[in-house]
This record gives sequence, C-alpha cells and structure tokens, in this order.
Amino acid sequence: MHSIISIVGKSHSGKTTLLESLIAELKRRDYKVAIVKHSHHANDLDTASKDTWRFTKAGSEISVINSLDHLAIYRHTENYFDPQEISKFIIWDYDLILTEGFKGSNYPKIEVLRNEQGEELITNPEQLLAVVTDKPLDVDVPQFSRDDIAGIAALIENTMINGQKENDIDLIVNGVYTPISPPLKDLLVRTLLAMIPVPQNNGEVKSLHISLRRKS
Repeated sequence: MHSIISIVGKSHSGKTTLLESLIAELKRRDYKVAIVKHSHHANDLDTASKDTWRFTKAGSEISVINSLDHLAIYRHTENYFDPQEISKFIIWDYDLILTEGFKGSNYPKIEVLRNEQGEELITNPEQLLAVVTDKPLDVDVPQFSRDDIAGIAALIENTMINGQKENDIDLIVNGVYTPISPPLKDLLVRTLLAMIPVPQNNGEVKSLHISLRRKS
C-alpha cells in the first residue's frame, strides 16, 4: 500500500502554501507525488452547467475532460473516499500521497500552526509526525519553520518513502484491498516479471498495472 501523509491544521494556517512548496521540493528530489484534497463542499470543481457535470447528472459513473495541458476525471460518489481508496483509481506510478485535510484519518500527520492560532494542536499525538510552527511548542516531535521546506521534505523522505518495501504489490478484488502473504507477494512479483516483455528503459520495471474484469 502507498505511503500517505496528511498535512493538517486550522483554517488559514498555511496548509496549501506548504503543500505547494513540498511538491516542488520532492519533485526536485525525483519523487512523484499525488495530492488528495479534502473538501466539505459539493461540486467544488465540477460546477453546474459544465459538460462533465451534465454527464454526471445524466447518470455517468465517470466523466473525463482532457485538454492540451491537463486531464481531469470526475467519479460519482455517495460518500467520502479514504485516501488509500482513492489510490486505487490513480493508475500512474507515484511514490507518495500527500493529503490536505483528512484530520480524522489514521495517517501520519504534519500539522501547520500559526503563532496567532495559539498552541493547541488538533492532531492526535500518536499520529503526529511533525509540526510546522512560528514558535517552539512543548511537543515530542520534530518542529520546523515554514521556510524549512528542505528539512520537512527530508523527514518525509527518511521516514516514509525510504521505508517502502521493495517489490511491494497490491491486490484489489472487486474494489476492495485484499491483504496477501509475503510468500505469495514474492511469487506474484517473480512470475509477472518473468512473463512480461522486456521494457525499453534499460530493462527496468518500476511499476506494473494489471486489471482483470470478468462477466458474471
């Protein structure tokens, strides 16, 4: 399963600004990052009168808009998806998911706090990975200034990305993540790598996506 870190904080604490800087720094370090933003508002992107909105209202489960410089996919839902569930729909390879929000989740969190917002944190101490703050706080986790983007990125790199298992594999059955034993993971990896054609990029396979659909 992919590593997920949630950037949380009170309103106007600077979460989005921090995420923008982190994305750029992690990209500079040759990591691919996926971003998931939590919103409490319906139609935050796919607004009324847009073609994709009309397709969704007509009954389409998924609507896609593709322009010269971006691809946007809208999926009809009846409830919120967890970031790990969202990762199933992202078919491109990436190293890490950063979320903005999801303060109620169980994922490790970096909380952003401005001086004028006091010293009370909203994160469960057991889930707190670090704090980005204007002044020192009495907490037993690393603390960074909001300008120390390199330090925050290094923490993420050392504790999350480098901790990912080599040759990890996810099994999704009928849209549900299904745990598999280490011996079966190893067998599946070796079997798949032995069966696929040799890729053109120096023979190295960095990711592999296989989808199977069966009629009832």
